[in-house]
Amino acid sequence: MSALFEPYTLRSLTIPNRIWMAPMCQYSAEVFGPNAGVANDWHFAHYAARAAGGTGLILVEATAVSPEGRISPADLGLWNDRQVEAFRRVTAFLESQGTVPGIQLAHAGRKASTDRPWRGGAPLAEDHPEGWRPLAPSPLPYGETHGVPSELTTAQIREIVGQFADSARRALSAGFKVAEIHGAHGYLIGEFLSPHSNRRTDAYGGSFENRTRFALEVVDAVRAVWPEELPLFFRISATDWLTENTEDERSGWTADDTVRFAGELIAHGVDLLDVSTGGLAPGARIPVGPGYQVPFAERVRTEAGLPVAAVGLITDPVQADKILTDGRADAVLLGRELLRNPSFALHAARDLAGEVRTPEQYGYAI
Repeated sequence: MSALFEPYTLRSLTIPNRIWMAPMCQYSAEVFGPNAGVANDWHFAHYAARAAGGTGLILVEATAVSPEGRISPADLGLWNDRQVEAFRRVTAFLESQGTVPGIQLAHAGRKASTDRPWRGGAPLAEDHPEGWRPLAPSPLPYGETHGVPSELTTAQIREIVGQFADSARRALSAGFKVAEIHGAHGYLIGEFLSPHSNRRTDAYGGSFENRTRFALEVVDAVRAVWPEELPLFFRISATDWLTENTEDERSGWTADDTVRFAGELIAHGVDLLDVSTGGLAPGARIPVGPGYQVPFAERVRTEAGLPVAAVGLITDPVQADKILTDGRADAVLLGRELLRNPSFALHAARDLAGEVRTPEQYGYAI
């Protein structure tokens, strides 16, 4: 049988197959009022379709730990109990289909307060009706059209660490079985990690140990409230795709940094690294192609011994299966391909003689 359809166990949780859904923002929650950040019918239908399509694990999109931590005003959140209740409908259905429900907890940092992509995705100024001033490790804007973010005080850093823990508690109450901390794509945690965006001179900036301090504090806070029997993931950009010359002010986080950091994450209770790349700087040159991020996942798995999920232009069942059988990753995360084809897992099972749970209502199509 194809490796794609082998169960995978982390701690006491068994995921039925290794075709997983990557977090992808839908920018579809209400902005104002009591339903701000609350999952609605769109989110239910979106995730339900991929569960019915046989996906083994679904990681719900970047979900903000605070209102100012949203990427856009229309992002999902987990800062209140109304949001918890709405998520219970989603997680219950996913589990009814044999899919493990997971969620990515996030803070957008200096990339917060941007419009929805189909409106151009431009930053929303602080005086815009839907905008606010972003927070960041240092007062450096993400790009030329972005405003200068507020530099976080140490008290604010401690507050955000607590917000991650509070959101993890709510995620558990909402029925999620996997929590993922978003440390990738130039959002707040990634901004602390990279010397390109972190110019602090206190305990949270400068050395590798200082720049990773905030990330590890978040991991510790979440792990402390997340059940021992359930896994914790961390998503990372394995490289910023900037020059690795440390004398250049544009130098960023590197693949070597990621391998080193993976060892720290193991010691702090992280069970799997979700390996992506980029997103920190708008001018980075990224050699995009099929499976272009897989080598970074493979390095972490081989050199650090931390289980990994590979992501990035994985679009074909044979390609996905080979990544696993070659020992380059423990699972594959599909993004845009699952937007195009919610039943990717069912189609892959047919093509590769595998088995996934099929809704009885779809039996005619098998």
